[in-house]
Amino acid sequence: MLSRSPGTTRAALTLTAAALVFTALPATARAAPEPLARYHQQHLTWKSCALGPDDTTGKELAQAGARCADVTVPLDYSDPRGRTITIAISRIRATDTGRRVGPLLLNGGGPGGSSLGDPPWVRDAMKDVAARYDVVGVDPRFIGRSTPLDCRWPTGSAWRGAGEDRAGFDRTAAFSKGLADRCRAHAGDALPHATTRNTARDMDVVRAALGERRISYLGYSYGSYLGEVYASMFPGRTDRVVLDGVIDPDRYSARLWRGTEPANRHALRGWASWAAARDTAYGLGRTRGEVLATVERIRAAVARTPLRLGGHRLDEHVMPLVVLNGLSQHNDAAYGDFAQGVRDMLRASRRERVTPSPWLAGVLEFVLTGTDSPYGSAQTAIICGDNAAPRDPEVYWRDVRRGRAGDPLFAPVTDNINPCAFWDRPRERPSRIRDDLPALLVNATGDPRTYYDGAEAVRERWSSSRLVTLKGADQHAVYGVYGSACADGAVNAYLATGRLPARDIDCAARTTP
Repeated sequence: MLSRSPGTTRAALTLTAAALVFTALPATARAAPEPLARYHQQHLTWKSCALGPDDTTGKELAQAGARCADVTVPLDYSDPRGRTITIAISRIRATDTGRRVGPLLLNGGGPGGSSLGDPPWVRDAMKDVAARYDVVGVDPRFIGRSTPLDCRWPTGSAWRGAGEDRAGFDRTAAFSKGLADRCRAHAGDALPHATTRNTARDMDVVRAALGERRISYLGYSYGSYLGEVYASMFPGRTDRVVLDGVIDPDRYSARLWRGTEPANRHALRGWASWAAARDTAYGLGRTRGEVLATVERIRAAVARTPLRLGGHRLDEHVMPLVVLNGLSQHNDAAYGDFAQGVRDMLRASRRERVTPSPWLAGVLEFVLTGTDSPYGSAQTAIICGDNAAPRDPEVYWRDVRRGRAGDPLFAPVTDNINPCAFWDRPRERPSRIRDDLPALLVNATGDPRTYYDGAEAVRERWSSSRLVTLKGADQHAVYGVYGSACADGAVNAYLATGRLPARDIDCAARTTP
């Protein structure tokens, strides 16, 4: 949720800044009697996934035996004879054809995340059961190799902290309005059609174009919400459904960050304990309290004067985003990257000349340059296109002031205004999610992105579902990512048999990261 897909730790996103291009199907296809028949019956041309010698994702797919194709879908499903766009997919076919289950479609979250490159690492997580599935990576509409949407932003993220005072908040409001205006100028025709409901409709066209009556589905983070919407819009067309990092659909809104503050504080404390045990390596403090005090000193320093980190200027609006970006993976490598980044910020606050570490440099490039503008553009367009947001800036300012009193680091981000306040109203109402679905839900208790309460709410709503809980980990995305034999085994057993566990399953986190 509001982050890159979990697979980005295993495979790079393939994002393109090409202009939005619409195409048309041949006239013969246009004459089909049913509105969507020409899309459902289209012939897919499978080709190499590698676009050239520098295409790392394509080469990884090719080495794993994947082939790629473009699926044509309507830009506007209310006008299926009108303009079209393409959805890029990859597929590694089942090798155990005698026991083949069918296609397993993937979504790694975001929204805005590319999943085209995910089949190789997902197949590794599936172990022997992978042989029974066609594992299909999908770049959703306007993302990655699908017809892109790019608002030509100077950032890859629409979110900012509100700063310390009203002047800072007003700057972020102006920034948000500017981003919304850029989208109208550069991608206005596409914006009304960038929604989860249309992405679900595209999934069903992919299903039909593959020649399948039903699909199985694995969705992470925002991908869990997409799975909930697809199963509600197209009942009877899902087989085995796994949702990892579960979003409560009743709380999915244009202000998705709200409510995550306690989970992020918990994750920050857990990381601080880890860093304190390694004070000789990072010099951030010998106790958890000392490390947290170091983070607070950096926040206070940035509020006074922006810091210079290499070629980037870190201010009060961006520093909290850096911290949030450091808190989603519960392992030594991620904790170490974050600790180095905090050490760099600490040194910069002392006015030392600092070349940021690779992790921090990547976060700063993402937030402070237009390198990943297509990612942020698509992510924001989908969130704003799904739900209407409050339009009065005073609503956000009131929430920021109230939240800051208890949480001066995270609440000014999670409660702050964003471009959705200046977006055109959505064309459709959000989906009404079905009352029950026999799905397998997976969540860590300390997940700082899709917090555990959401998984519990969906489990209660879907009485036929089962919940696999990773207890004691501040981890976003579990299956195939964290390394829990218990959780991975439960998912693979379900994918192999189609039978949910008799009861919910609790899995223990590692005693240390």
